Amino acid sequence: MAYLDHFAQNHLPPKELMADIILDDPDFRFPDELNCVDYLLDRHIREGNVDKIAIHTFDGNWTFGQLFEKANQIAHVLTNDLDFVSGNRVMIRSANNPMFVACWFGILKAGGIVVATMPLLREKELTVMCDSAEISHVFCDARLLEEMIAVKSDFLKKICAFDGTGNNPSELERLMHDKPTSFDNFNTASTDISLIGFTSGTTGKPKMTSHYHKDVLLICEAFPKYSLQPTPDDIFTGSPPLGFTFGLGGMVLFPFYFGASTFLIEKASPDMLLKAISEHKITICFTAPTAYRVLTTLVSDFDISSLRKCVSAGETLPLKVWNDWHEATGLKIIDGIGSTEILHIFISSSEENMKPGATGLAVRGYEAKIVDHLGNDLPSGHAGRLAVRGITGCKYLNAPDKQREYVENGWNITGDIFKCDEDGYFWFVARGDDMIISSGYNISAIEVESVLLGHPEIAECAVTAAPDEERGMLVCAHVVLKDLDAACAEKAKEIQEWFKLAAAPYKYPRIVNFIDQLPKTETGKIQRFKLKQTS
Repeated sequence: MAYLDHFAQNHLPPKELMADIILDDPDFRFPDELNCVDYLLDRHIREGNVDKIAIHTFDGNWTFGQLFEKANQIAHVLTNDLDFVSGNRVMIRSANNPMFVACWFGILKAGGIVVATMPLLREKELTVMCDSAEISHVFCDARLLEEMIAVKSDFLKKICAFDGTGNNPSELERLMHDKPTSFDNFNTASTDISLIGFTSGTTGKPKMTSHYHKDVLLICEAFPKYSLQPTPDDIFTGSPPLGFTFGLGGMVLFPFYFGASTFLIEKASPDMLLKAISEHKITICFTAPTAYRVLTTLVSDFDISSLRKCVSAGETLPLKVWNDWHEATGLKIIDGIGSTEILHIFISSSEENMKPGATGLAVRGYEAKIVDHLGNDLPSGHAGRLAVRGITGCKYLNAPDKQREYVENGWNITGDIFKCDEDGYFWFVARGDDMIISSGYNISAIEVESVLLGHPEIAECAVTAAPDEERGMLVCAHVVLKDLDAACAEKAKEIQEWFKLAAAPYKYPRIVNFIDQLPKTETGKIQRFKLKQTS
């Protein structure tokens, strides 16, 4: 059944600008008529898992039956009370909690398109999203209403508050109260848009990426089968917001696809993650390299013997962080690279085929290669642009120029510089805009960061280029010291001299800028574009 609101379909890029889609495995073939909620949620009810726990929290649990009924009631609220039509874009503004997940499923059941956001976004950012995606409805945690109400958008019809705490019913709960607990899902096609994900803003203004109903299921057949081998007994957790596709996959899609459960934490600080793992016997954890660095310093105080898989993405994983975690726990962090454009991880490892320091191999469902600036294939060992294609691909909405930049000759060009070794392993070199050319030398900002992280007094750092008339660019290190009070010119000189002994001297940071904290997105990615403005 076609959507009544055609916005998303009308703003897809033309087919000639889309990436090649390769579905050469029977596991990647789904019916033409498909609502992804049927497999992720409704199937568990049909299979008799009504009373199986789907969502754990520190305050209590939701079974698959409870989640199913609440999602159905939310779908009824949309279709009966809120002047909603199929194809409308519905925003969710909330931290990671069970009502977020119920809203996510309810929107798709009703034939809506989910636009999930992160709690820390403010009026300006929310307004851009509402105007760009022509958002008609918002489900907002009552604790986050202030910024949402401040949004002025001509497209916005209704902001409906819900209770993310489970203790103080709000408007959505009141509307749900007398609604039926069954609902006939909207009959979507597998190629109908299910969600719009805004890129995380590490390089400036976010872009709208779109994904089909079948894409949501396809990624569950890729990375998790390749790297995690989930079972129904697994309990997933992590720190990424569900508004970020890394978090959505790791803490909703993957566990539910395999009949497992998820543990949601609204404010997933390292100590809260460890508390959850220890007390609730978590088996699979998704978080960022910056978190693993802190977790390593705290882990000896917790029992994490239940944990069997650790996944890192969002930023490159420094080898030192991998080694320190492995030494402290015996666990091997599974590194991975994904993108909002491709939906989830497309290069990674399993514990069996891992090379520490390498991002890994193309996961099942994808292929990757290294190309030069003209799109020509590069031999092994040569740094170049990462190109990827497979079961999912970039589909920017209403941005043909950006689509042409991201997709070349059917391949997704991710914006990352990688090398591929003779065994097919991909090694991260830099973001495309993080290669610093100074006095003719090509210097990877990420490589300089990795060296600096070995300094005993440095807690965190990020490296950018600073313009210079003589050398073209200078290496500028933005450094967070473990002891913030130790920052001074003498300390900067000391770090520079130490670096020259630890790595090639031409790579040393000629500028050391001490800061109290690195600017980051809510997903833990360092916002280097903000640092570049101060370089």
